[in-house]
Amino acid sequence: MNKIQQIGCACEKPTSNYTEYRSSELGIYHTNGRHAEVSIQQCKLCQRIWIHYLVEFEHYSKSGRWYRGIVSKKDRPQITPENAVEYLESLEWYVFGGSYFDSVGMIGKGKLNVDS
Repeated sequence: MNKIQQIGCACEKPTSNYTEYRSSELGIYHTNGRHAEVSIQQCKLCQRIWIHYLVEFEHYSKSGRWYRGIVSKKDRPQITPENAVEYLESLEWYVFGGSYFDSVGMIGKGKLNVDS
């Protein structure tokens, strides 16, 4: 399990806004019809790097869900759309939310619910 220290920055709050980050696309994960969008985000305040995983199934209402977890600088080069879920599941905690959960954000850990 990857231990991530919380430092009290606004980016750790489940309700943080996308405008608080600089973002760059990492790619799309096409397996199981997910077409998940995977991106790297950097907090504008503390400069920490996050992996952001977003999936929505167009044929199901309220299926949108996202997960965001902190990535160490040494791990960042190894993160790909293909291993993003495995990396997020290895974290001590991550932030998640979306219409699927009827939530703007919560703290979680463990297995991600990414399939329809």
